[in-house]
Amino acid sequence: MTPFSYARARDTTEAVQLGAQDRAKYLGGGTNLVDLMRETVERPAALVDVTGLSSLIAESDDGGLLIGAAAKNAAVAEHHAVRRRYPMLAQAILAGASAQIRNMATVGGNILQRTRCTYFYDDGSRCNKRAPGEGCDALDGFNRIHAVLGASSACVATHPSDMCVALAALDATVHLQGPSGVRIVPLKDFHTLPGAHPEIETVLQAGELITAVALPPPSVKARSAYRKVRDRASYAFALVSIAAVLEIEEGAVKDVRLALGGVAAKPWRASKAEAALRGGPATEQAFLAAAEAELADAAPLHENGFKVELAKRTMVAVLSGLAGDVGPAGDLA
Repeated sequence: MTPFSYARARDTTEAVQLGAQDRAKYLGGGTNLVDLMRETVERPAALVDVTGLSSLIAESDDGGLLIGAAAKNAAVAEHHAVRRRYPMLAQAILAGASAQIRNMATVGGNILQRTRCTYFYDDGSRCNKRAPGEGCDALDGFNRIHAVLGASSACVATHPSDMCVALAALDATVHLQGPSGVRIVPLKDFHTLPGAHPEIETVLQAGELITAVALPPPSVKARSAYRKVRDRASYAFALVSIAAVLEIEEGAVKDVRLALGGVAAKPWRASKAEAALRGGPATEQAFLAAAEAELADAAPLHENGFKVELAKRTMVAVLSGLAGDVGPAGDLA
């Protein structure tokens, strides 16, 4: 392991000052970063511990919810306001990892976790994300778990988070603070597609720190669900996942928000499917047409073509379930 310094930030201002050091990394629960350091994939010269910063989960002035970046995943999933008003988020977190990891992992760290592509972790393989310009062995290698949307000839890795897929569908925003000040970025725009630079994974600027995640007020009439399809029932990463928010009025889709996981380098907001559904009938046929519109540009590799059909079927199943749900609007309490 490469030698590094360690400092525990007392507040956000100090964290940003320490984070401005060369090759500094912010340390939350360490459930991903420490593993990457052990594998020498990540080699920070300084670790800035931000676990003592805000972990508050509280209702915001607009009726939404503000979640501190240092909040543990377990605390978010168990919070009464999340379970009552944003049950899909709790479902996604509970599907994402074991209780031990949820007790350690933070919201900010979950957002910033890196791909689980085998070639990224193996320093004997070519990986443009780990070593820009080296090549990508996943293109012609074992790529069953890799991307079918938004990939490039430089990288076909997927983003592993379940929580972020739900946040994307909930129109969450990410609050940032850095040397240049404070700014807010929609979660759906926070992660980037690989293009020619897969080593750039987010819009974070040098030294910027995630301070909180904000959720807008939920619609009283909307229903939501998160479904994860994986190889085994234990805590595996998603082959495909769907986060859906659906509001129906007089048999028509008044509003819909959809995000897919396991299919791209970022949580994939299904804007084409949403556009196809809004104002139209809430029927299985319409759901299938919307899913086909979203996956029309999919570019599967030689081992993951099944993901295209799997994503379509899962989207239709989730939307059909929400359309047919006549019970309470998703309270997990």
